[in-house]
Amino acid sequence: MKIAVIGTGYVGLVSGTCFAEFGHQVACIDIDTQKIQRLREGLVPIYEPGLQPMVEKNCAAGRLSFSSDFDPFVGEADVIFIAVGTPASRRGDGYADLSYVFDAARAIAPRLRDYTVVVNKSTVPVGTARQVARIIAQENPHAHFDVASNPEFLREGAAIADFMRPDRVVLGVESPQAEERLRAIYRPLYLIETPFVVTTIETAELIKYASNAFLATKISFINEMANLCEEVGADVHAVAKGMGLDGRIGRKFLHPGPGYGGSCFPKDTLALLRIAQEHGVACRIVEAVVEVNAAQKARMVRKIRAALGGTEAGKIIAVLGLAFKPETDDMREAPALTIIPALTEHGAIVRAHDPQAMKEAAKLLPEVQYCSSPYEACEGAHCVVLVTEWNEYRALDLPRIKSLLAEPVFVDLRNVYEPHQMKALGFRYECVGRKGPIKNVPG
Repeated sequence: MKIAVIGTGYVGLVSGTCFAEFGHQVACIDIDTQKIQRLREGLVPIYEPGLQPMVEKNCAAGRLSFSSDFDPFVGEADVIFIAVGTPASRRGDGYADLSYVFDAARAIAPRLRDYTVVVNKSTVPVGTARQVARIIAQENPHAHFDVASNPEFLREGAAIADFMRPDRVVLGVESPQAEERLRAIYRPLYLIETPFVVTTIETAELIKYASNAFLATKISFINEMANLCEEVGADVHAVAKGMGLDGRIGRKFLHPGPGYGGSCFPKDTLALLRIAQEHGVACRIVEAVVEVNAAQKARMVRKIRAALGGTEAGKIIAVLGLAFKPETDDMREAPALTIIPALTEHGAIVRAHDPQAMKEAAKLLPEVQYCSSPYEACEGAHCVVLVTEWNEYRALDLPRIKSLLAEPVFVDLRNVYEPHQMKALGFRYECVGRKGPIKNVPG
């Protein structure tokens, strides 16, 4: 099968590479000529475990190529995946910016030859596939094509495994021919009995938003329970375990922390709210999820401030972890982007370390001092704050950390360590949802 993937961002690059791994002939196309040149040179622009060797392998095998030219790949393709970005609108109203999707449709339309399936893989509001179909039909009235929806469910840091062994594949189609072609592309997954959800285009588009909103809901819910635990003296880890063992609830995403971030949950919850508003439907639970997430990040700032005795002015703070989650360099909507500026604006000096995200973080947080190791970040600091739970932070040399700190204050926003062990080592230890209430401090 010949496949063209429009867009070499996170979704496009991972999807195109994995399709090539399935044995298909894949061309990844992007108008960013510099990015394409780097990819041709073997330089993968994002950090994702396992992606670099898979790109190299499939390029060497001749199954994967990169181009900034739509010709001849689009015209020869059996299936074209649109996998461009759909960021939040610059208007700040929560709507998804679909300009890249529509630009891709206009570029595809005049190049279509034989029957082709054009697939939205980007996360898009309900009704977008219909708009793509209209654009293609207007630009090329003689085109023989179907438009379909095939949303992605890739977790950053585990995207290769998620694509190769997915929980499900969702296909929104309108014709047996389109369904047959898409099933053929995913045929390798039949061997592992992957469930396929074949449905209407609108339903497939909504499944993506509903899934992300529900996962975000679980995160905000357990964060609210963590805050309650601090007030009543309960342990949120035991609460989460007791909840998660119920098969109707499940264990995943019941991990308290500084709130969700990344490229999906913040954007998609807001977009779902806008979709609901457009259709006169109240989404009060999702509204609360968004509000709770913003409040949780602010609460983490107050927790750090309380640990420092009520003020961060003039204090050196070591921040461990900048990316929104481990195993990625993605800084989009990362809690660190809210927490660090709130501290520096009140006079704190922040020294930070992250295994992968410091290059990206430096573009967004130029006021931060970036360090080569967590230990360098802790030298002379009045407090260390663990923001992202990278594996290398799970086994820190804690006596060494304590000896480097000016004050033995450790604020663990991911509950990586056990409170009684940290206190036994002589730390003034703060975590989320596992001890008494935070102090009443300004802000």
